[in-house]
Amino acid sequence: MQLSRDRILATHVGSLPRPQAVVDQLLAEDQGQNLDRTAYDAVMRQAVSDVVKKQKEVGVDIVSDGEMSKISYATYIRHRLTGFEIGDIPRTPPKDLDDYPEFRDRLARMGATPKFHRPICRGKIAVRDLTPLHADIANLKAAMTAHGVARGFMNAPSPGVIAVFQPNEFYPTHEKYIGALADAMRPEYEAIVAAGLDLQVDAPDLAMGRHIRFRDAEEAEFLSHAELQVEALNHALANVPASRVRMHLCWGNYEGPHHHDIPLERIMPLVLKAKPVAISFEAANPRHAHEWDVWEQTKIADDKVLMPGVIDSVSNFIEHPRLVAQRLDRFAAIVGRERVIASTDCGFGTFAGFGAIHPPIAYAKLAAMADGARIASRRLWS
Repeated sequence: MQLSRDRILATHVGSLPRPQAVVDQLLAEDQGQNLDRTAYDAVMRQAVSDVVKKQKEVGVDIVSDGEMSKISYATYIRHRLTGFEIGDIPRTPPKDLDDYPEFRDRLARMGATPKFHRPICRGKIAVRDLTPLHADIANLKAAMTAHGVARGFMNAPSPGVIAVFQPNEFYPTHEKYIGALADAMRPEYEAIVAAGLDLQVDAPDLAMGRHIRFRDAEEAEFLSHAELQVEALNHALANVPASRVRMHLCWGNYEGPHHHDIPLERIMPLVLKAKPVAISFEAANPRHAHEWDVWEQTKIADDKVLMPGVIDSVSNFIEHPRLVAQRLDRFAAIVGRERVIASTDCGFGTFAGFGAIHPPIAYAKLAAMADGARIASRRLWS
C-alpha cells in the first residue's frame, strides 16, 4: 500500500450518499423490475463521476465510487453469485436495541431502518456474472482519470460478513458455507487489485456479529466462528498481495446504545491475524473512541497500517479539525506518522436511500477530516 512520506493522507470507508436517481435504479433492480440497462448504466457512470469529483474537492486523497451501484455493502452479491434466493426469514435486531424496545420501535416508525430484499443461501454458490464488477471498475477508473485522482479503492464484503448475515439453508455446516463463499469471492477480490485499485474488504462480522447473529451465544462460540471467518478471508486473498488490501472493522453503523459491543481487545488477535495490511476501525464515536489505548498496548507488526475513524458516521455534528488532528496524533505516536491514514468510523450510505447523515453534511465532515489531517501533518513533519 502506497503511503505518503510527507503528510497524513485522508480516505473513508467507502459508501457515500446516493442521489435519488441512483436509489430509484437500485430499488427497481432489487425488486426485480425490468430495467432499461442503457439508462441504468448512464445513471451509474454519472453518479460515480460526480462522487469522485466531490471527494477530490473536499480533500479526500484515496477515493471510492461511493458504492453507487450497490443496494448495500453485502446483499448486492446475490446479483453476482448463484445460490441465493429472496426469503422471508426475519432479521435479528441488535441486542442493544432490544434492551430499549421503545427506542427500537421509534426508530422503526421513523423509517430509520433500511428496507431491501434479504438473500438466503438455498443452492450451490458460484460466480454467476462479474459484468457488474467490471462496469464498476471501469466507472471508477474513468472518473479518477477525468478528475485527476491518482489513488482509489473498491469495496467488497468478506466471506464472513456474507455468511453471518445471509442465512444458510443449503450447506451442511458453517465451515462448508463460508468455504464456498471464500472461493466465490476470490475472483472479485483479484479483479479489483488487478485493475490497479486497492481492495477494501468489509468485515463487520468480526465485531458487529457478536451482538446480532451471536447475541445469545457464549463469547467463545462467537470467537471460534470469527476465527473461521478470518481463515476464509485469508484463503480468498491467497493470490492478492497483503499490501494492496485494507480491511474494515465495525460494530454497526447505526445510532444506538452499543453497550453490548464486544471490546476491541477481545477480537484484536483475530484482527491482526487477517492478511490485509491496513486496518480500518471505529475510533471516533462515544463507544469506541477510548480504544486507541488498546492499539497502544498491542504489539503491531511493522507492516500494518492503521486507518482510524476520526469522524463519526451517525452524527450530524461536524467535527472540529483540531479534534481530528488530536486523534491522528495519538495513532501516529503508536505506529509512526507514515503508517496512519485518516478515515471515517463507517460509511455514509451503508444502504441505498438510507443514512443518518444529511448528504451535504457528510461532505463537510470529510472536509473537516482532511483539514485535521493537514494540521496533524504540519505538527508531525515540522
